[in-house]
Amino acid sequence: MFLRVLHFYKASLPESQGGVEQFIYQLARGSAQQGVEVDVLSLNSGKLNETRRFENYTIHQVHRDFEIASTAVSVRAIAKFTSLARMADLIHFHFPWPFADFVHFVTAASKPTILTYHSDIVRQQALLKIYRPLMNRFLGDVDSIVATSQNYLESSEALARFREKTSVIPIGLDPSTYPVPESSVTARWLEELGNRFFLFVGVLRYYKGLHLLIEANRGVDYPLVIVGAGPVEAELRRHAADACLTRTRFLGALPDVDKVALFNLSYAVVFPSHLRSEAFGISLLEGAMFGKPMISSEIGTGTSYINSHQETGLVVAPGDPDALREAMQYLYDNPAGAAEMGRQAYSRYLRYFTAGQMVDRYIHLYREVITKRQS
Repeated sequence: MFLRVLHFYKASLPESQGGVEQFIYQLARGSAQQGVEVDVLSLNSGKLNETRRFENYTIHQVHRDFEIASTAVSVRAIAKFTSLARMADLIHFHFPWPFADFVHFVTAASKPTILTYHSDIVRQQALLKIYRPLMNRFLGDVDSIVATSQNYLESSEALARFREKTSVIPIGLDPSTYPVPESSVTARWLEELGNRFFLFVGVLRYYKGLHLLIEANRGVDYPLVIVGAGPVEAELRRHAADACLTRTRFLGALPDVDKVALFNLSYAVVFPSHLRSEAFGISLLEGAMFGKPMISSEIGTGTSYINSHQETGLVVAPGDPDALREAMQYLYDNPAGAAEMGRQAYSRYLRYFTAGQMVDRYIHLYREVITKRQS
């Protein structure tokens, strides 16, 4: 049967880069390849509303009016959501974004709904006390909830009361959506960085644990490449300078083709996120997709589903620079073992994390929820 799905989130590719945005892109693109008509409604900082095709689905963007406690708000989004929801067979929400809860109730859209639960609310604990009644009402009202890993479902207090209607579908990636670097690009980075460096890729935020990684590298100064920009970048650069890390390179935000070249050249991927705000770890999964051994922390989320300790890499205690240092030393001193972990990481990616598997499971869930609502 024909199926039209509306995704609603505060941001989307290509304007905004982030884990949720990448997930929506992979799912929207893959669903459209299977005949689903996909609309994505998101906000932007521009003053003009815009509707356009992006690859094989449609993006609708409306002006973001303001932001409070990391929650983007748009008055225009309410009317646009109402219009698009009227045409949709199913609405797909992405949590957390409290404004979406409000829009869901104020528009009283009667369509079947699912929600992908990307993360607990970790930092704004004071505001969470105020928001919790609306959050629980919203989670209780949607037809189905999806957690991105069994680890997160089992460790999330917020999801515990909704476990009966929560399923697990891991995020998946399609390697064909990543550019293939020309040999000149790879050669340029090889000349500049070599090929025995640890790599971090991501937005430089408080929960990424990069201050711990810098401290772990103090005194040993392993080659470390940090790709990305973000609110704590200046602080991290000062920290690295204070630690006299002459072989730590901050490259800022880079085009995807350069990131792919760096993944291919890297010795191992290090992902030191130490707080539950890191619910999955798209760039960690990219490391597995590129066949790299990984280092991550045990925070009870999807990172430890991607990176299986002593199989695909090493999983250490969160917030522990000494443990990070020991893991880096082990991989650096054991190239044969590191290479085998990289092979296992790629095998695990193929078993559990391809975009095709993810898309098939979501489309099945879409149809199941619609059928149940109609019965």
